[in-house]
Amino acid sequence: MANFSLLLWAVIPPLVLLWFYYRRTPAAPPLLNLLLLFIIGAVSGFAALGLEWTVEIGLNSVVDWQQIQRSILGVALRQILEIAIIEEGCKLAAVVLAICYLQRRYYLRATTVFIFTIAVTLGFTAEENWIYLSHGTSSILERSIGTPVHTMFSAPWGYALGIYISSTRRLNRDSQLITKAWLNAVFFHGLVNVLSKAWGFPQPIKFLGYGLFPLLLWMFWRLEQLLRRVQGRRVITLISGYTPLARYWQRTLILFILLLGGNAIFGLFLLARKLSPLRWEQLFEADILSFILKQIVLNLFLGISSWLIYRYLRYLAGHRYFLKLGKY
Repeated sequence: MANFSLLLWAVIPPLVLLWFYYRRTPAAPPLLNLLLLFIIGAVSGFAALGLEWTVEIGLNSVVDWQQIQRSILGVALRQILEIAIIEEGCKLAAVVLAICYLQRRYYLRATTVFIFTIAVTLGFTAEENWIYLSHGTSSILERSIGTPVHTMFSAPWGYALGIYISSTRRLNRDSQLITKAWLNAVFFHGLVNVLSKAWGFPQPIKFLGYGLFPLLLWMFWRLEQLLRRVQGRRVITLISGYTPLARYWQRTLILFILLLGGNAIFGLFLLARKLSPLRWEQLFEADILSFILKQIVLNLFLGISSWLIYRYLRYLAGHRYFLKLGKY
């Protein structure tokens, strides 16, 4: 019964996110097809796990791979040159195989390929969730928060693949875009994993961990922008200055948005992780309740500050857009 409960916690958050994107996709493919791709994504996760296990055995027979990973450089090498390449490769292979089969029966638009990518990556996430939860190496809270991460990694090559497949004239530059986008996914996949493991090292390396949630926030923004592109909608503009100085200032404000917003999410995540072992009645003890309220107020202040800066940049971009329209 306990294993079944863990399976539900592993599968339900990715399925909920898949439903969220399915509802937002105009003329989405049948839900049954997406569920099939979800299962294929989970299978690709097991394939990636087997490949990683094989590579680990091979490397350990040649060098002391465990010793190398005790440094941050060794962690970076493993995450980028092994984990990220294998996992992004397996996800891409799963999507390509599905496209090769379905393309014989349907005309696949860019939005269809993009939602296929989302389905496969969320299936991959479900498999990974189950592995972590069944071995007790991660909590339900951590895995639930990390649900969209694999989708955010793979969004660039999912977008590039969608543009290539839906194009009536498949140009060489479009196929090269897929390669570049896949390498981009590999790099950021490895970078996120390195930042998440930086907390296990002494200072100053430990401080690299504070860049994790701002980076994830930016990657989620990129996912949403790519979704708007494949749907043919106008992307959200934040940098609208006419002069180099104005654009530089707006880029600085975007950096503040990511730092404030990302670490507000991080702060709430840490608070939830600290409180998770406590019983419900303990949460209402005076000292604990005071601590909870202080942390919530602090992180809400950071989050609201980030949102207000974002709205300010949106206002500037919208104002200049309408001024530009008024000239015609």
